[in-house]
Amino acid sequence: MFTNLILNTDSYKASHWLQYPPGMDGMFSYVESRGGLYDRTVFFGLQSILKEYLTHRIADAEIEEAKAIFGSHGEPFNEAGWRHIARELGGRLPLSIRAVPEGSVVPTHNVLATIESTDPRSFWIASYIETLLLRLWYPTTVASVSWHIKQLIRAHLEKTSDDPAGQLPFKLHDFGARGVSSLESAALGGMAHLVNFKGTDTVSALLAAKRYYGEAMAGFSIPAAEHSTITAWGRSGEEAAYRNMIAQYGKPGAIFACVSDSYDVYAAIEKLWNGSLRRAVIESGATLVVRPDSGDPPDVVEKCARLLDQGFGSTHNRKGYKILNHVRLVQGDGINEKSIAAILARLTSAGFATDNIAFGMGGGLLQHVNRDTQHFAMKCSAARIGGDWADVYKDPATDSGKASKKGRLDLYRLGSDQRYMTCRLGDRPSDRPSELIEVFKDGEITREWTFAEVRSRSESGLGNEKGNS
Repeated sequence: MFTNLILNTDSYKASHWLQYPPGMDGMFSYVESRGGLYDRTVFFGLQSILKEYLTHRIADAEIEEAKAIFGSHGEPFNEAGWRHIARELGGRLPLSIRAVPEGSVVPTHNVLATIESTDPRSFWIASYIETLLLRLWYPTTVASVSWHIKQLIRAHLEKTSDDPAGQLPFKLHDFGARGVSSLESAALGGMAHLVNFKGTDTVSALLAAKRYYGEAMAGFSIPAAEHSTITAWGRSGEEAAYRNMIAQYGKPGAIFACVSDSYDVYAAIEKLWNGSLRRAVIESGATLVVRPDSGDPPDVVEKCARLLDQGFGSTHNRKGYKILNHVRLVQGDGINEKSIAAILARLTSAGFATDNIAFGMGGGLLQHVNRDTQHFAMKCSAARIGGDWADVYKDPATDSGKASKKGRLDLYRLGSDQRYMTCRLGDRPSDRPSELIEVFKDGEITREWTFAEVRSRSESGLGNEKGNS
């Protein structure tokens, strides 16, 4: 239903080819984050759009379909323009797309990607694809949310853990697949999270990372109970349900999670995990991860940690913080950046290392974002008319925050702190390479990134960049 690229646009785009000035035969556009929740973004997801959509070849049958739909819909249709692309250009979109390498951590208000027409008769295509291309806001925004939470958790690990680097990749787990609007959202958002972490229950994210970035296995999970697998045993069978979990998954070195708040999480810990099941947990050689799933997260997590410490004991690491023996906690209810900060502050204050807790994040990770979270926009900034390039921009008197950039743009890094600087093409210092790499040219991908490269770039962008232009 959605394979026709000509129809992957907004209705009014079909009418725009008649609205440009006479003699115009070139267009240059750019994508940026104009600010928002965070002062920097992790650029990610363009490669998936290129592979899934923009490498598609336009065919006559699609033009006929689009002609009929737009005709009935009330919009004019550029049949001659699309026939030119299909027949004279082999169906290939005449565009050059340059972008920062995926995984780059870039301060807002800088150009992230540029789109330039390469065929004078088809210059309008640079704007026509805006609807499709700007959807890169979604994986970029999810990657940015995940990245900033990673820095929060990193800080607590560096304060309380003997092994921050080893602990960090599995501290935020994606629980979001059921809470998003579509399978594609789960795949793209879940994949974006995996740029920063390796824990996920979103299977489609694994498939996306393999399809678009060649990653054989991008994330991992563990056996875990849900409420139905516990409550199916009945309230009187709660102990038997937990004992079955130990029997099924309690192997030396294994890790398994058990939701424990079906009735009373504190009673479950005190009477069952600390009591009748304690010996079985210890003798299994596995690590039990207890999951509370209701109540006020900071209060519940702290109390559960204290109760488990009473039952299983703990050791102190080299930094003086407690590490629980045989057990850990995962909190997946009410999780967002603010609640994670509150939980970690409480645990740290209570003397527990961040090693003891992991987080599962669902809607807050994959769904509680929109294009305005980071104020993403794609704007035309230059037009070639009569052979000369002219600046194109908007500057609304009623909202200076929506002023757009002028001219054909470039990006470089300057100074010892490697600040990102947006400039006009031709104004970049000769000793500074462009940060924009051509990734697409005339229907073909010209540069691909592996998932390992994306992850490495995101990890190295530890927030030291300062300033923008």
